[in-house]
Amino acid sequence: MKLLHRPDLFGWTIFDEDRNIDFHSVLWVREEGNIAIDPLPLSEHDKAHLKELGPLQWIIITNSDHVRDAAALAESTGAVIAGPAAERDSFPVSCERWLSDGDSLVPGLEAIELNGSKTPGELALLLEETTLISGDLIRAHAADALCLLPDKKIVDRQAVIESVKRIAGLPKLDAVLTGDGWPIFRGARDRLRHLLDQLEQ
Repeated sequence: MKLLHRPDLFGWTIFDEDRNIDFHSVLWVREEGNIAIDPLPLSEHDKAHLKELGPLQWIIITNSDHVRDAAALAESTGAVIAGPAAERDSFPVSCERWLSDGDSLVPGLEAIELNGSKTPGELALLLEETTLISGDLIRAHAADALCLLPDKKIVDRQAVIESVKRIAGLPKLDAVLTGDGWPIFRGARDRLRHLLDQLEQ
């Protein structure tokens, strides 16, 4: 796994040839037990690295299209899964915890519901007020520029705009770790404001 912009954050990726972008997973290393977000399949190297970094406590899935390898990882590590409460009735894997807007699975990690995306109640995760870990809606198909899901996959454009506006207003936000595409390690609020300007034109 690759070290990200903080010493307690790691990531691993798979390149998607159809979209020409990387898909990302994030690991937050904590003394109380590590947390994996939207986990993709792991290489043997990354499995060994994951074990070296300590026990996995939780797996968070941001939306039903990002289930990825969560069930297999939970089975192999004993971690428990949390998912978006708005998809509880139809979610494809069993979850021990359902997260709604404002919920904190553990101290320092807040769930934010992004409305209007292709799945109801898609989660983004705000880590210690400064780093947003996004699922599907907010992404970056080109370096240093945030974008959204294609219009045909957006259910409610105005709700999406309001969600982006809310994220752009987070006072300490500096980084966005996208599920799809390039991460933004610094200056994320400026990129979000630029995205919002484009949406509101």
